[in-house]
Amino acid sequence: MNPIINFVELENRVISATYRNLMIKAKVVLVNKASGEQLADPVAAIASPVPNGSLRIRLPDSIKPGVYFLKALNAHGEHAAQSVEFYVD
Repeated sequence: MNPIINFVELENRVISATYRNLMIKAKVVLVNKASGEQLADPVAAIASPVPNGSLRIRLPDSIKPGVYFLKALNAHGEHAAQSVEFYVD
């Protein structure tokens, strides 16, 4: 069962993504590609017992322009999946 996180779109500073095989208590975080820094905010927690679904993450104004990707962490905080890269204006 390989977890997957798919970036769908970024519109009006809201990221839309879908996921598969992510269990309850998994987290999705935003990572700055240039620095490799995993940002503390925003974080989306998977609360549904169903392992497949979609999520929306609103970007705070503190997020600077650059290339980012989504990283899924399992309930133990270990890397589970990564999305494609996307640019934030």
